[in-house]
Amino acid sequence: MPTQQKDPLAKATRAAEDLYHLRDTYFPANPDDKISKLQQQSDLALKLLDSIPQDTRKLPMQRATFEYLRGKILDVFPDYRKEAEDHLSKAVKLNPSLADAWLCLGNCIWKKGDLSSAKNCFNLALSKGPNKSILCQLSMLERKMAQGTENQAELVEESIQHAKEAITLDVKDGNSWYNLGNAWLTSFFVSGAWDHSKLLHSLKAYQNADKDEKMKSNPDLYFNSATVNQYLENYERALSGFEAASVKDPGLNAAEQVQKIVNLLDKLQNLFRGHIRKQLQLVGKVLFFVKHDCVTPLYYLLCDSNQACFVLSVYGLHSDAIKEGDQLTLLEPYFRCIDISWKEKCYQFKSIRVDFLEQILVNGKTLRPYNAVRTSIYAQHKS
Repeated sequence: MPTQQKDPLAKATRAAEDLYHLRDTYFPANPDDKISKLQQQSDLALKLLDSIPQDTRKLPMQRATFEYLRGKILDVFPDYRKEAEDHLSKAVKLNPSLADAWLCLGNCIWKKGDLSSAKNCFNLALSKGPNKSILCQLSMLERKMAQGTENQAELVEESIQHAKEAITLDVKDGNSWYNLGNAWLTSFFVSGAWDHSKLLHSLKAYQNADKDEKMKSNPDLYFNSATVNQYLENYERALSGFEAASVKDPGLNAAEQVQKIVNLLDKLQNLFRGHIRKQLQLVGKVLFFVKHDCVTPLYYLLCDSNQACFVLSVYGLHSDAIKEGDQLTLLEPYFRCIDISWKEKCYQFKSIRVDFLEQILVNGKTLRPYNAVRTSIYAQHKS
């Protein structure tokens, strides 16, 4: 007896799912190769869809699924396609409860640049029932909408709340945890890149995301987690994270991030060793401001009253608040010894971190509020 053939609509559905799996897991060195492969697979998926007999498309529910699948297949590419929006719009009119059609439609409108309409689309979908995927996309969209607006802090807070709502629907879903990690990381930068508690919230969310096996293929998770570790000055974890991201997706600039950290560590180590040998007598003096490629923290080389040198990292201050030659008094700083190895090279130096301007006296005086950074600072990470 011949093997029973699958329902044509089910085969087309599976083809669409495979197409999106390819989009999310295939990262060739040449991005054009990915577009070419997506085009090839989408053409095959559309052929499967077109092979469905006309008789099976007559009922509203079946027709809605057909329109949704065609729109979804066409929308797999990064650029906006009006044909995709047209099919997805028909799908949600025919079957307003088709959640994934709403999700695809909102994303399609987002690509067009109409962020307000995309948000309305996601909210309309959520009014028909909770959905973790739509909540995640809404959270991402709110972070995008926050950029350059006066109410960015409010929008990012909404993003965090929607990310949390998605997790309550499925606490084991790695993508929801990853989205929450991104929301906390964005909040860190929006608030001026000084609040370490937000970094710790972000790192915890990424760690929970990593427990989901399907997230192992997501290079952005490794990249963003490495970014958090970089700002927490967990240099070894940051280096290994960026390297893992680079292996998974050569198109990311993760290798460049590795080199930036190595350059910074080389600079800090060389300054540290050089001034230990000189036994300088300047107690609490700022010897050098260390220029580097990241927005935060600020790095300085200091020498204390015991003629010991250490690296000082400062968060939440403008770069002109502390100058070379200033004498600093540090209140309740966080001290640790950096001792890491990377590519057969060792880095060892003493490090002190301060997070608030209230922890620093410059030449015996407190810093003024205008020295603090409380405005938006965006760093590179996948939203």
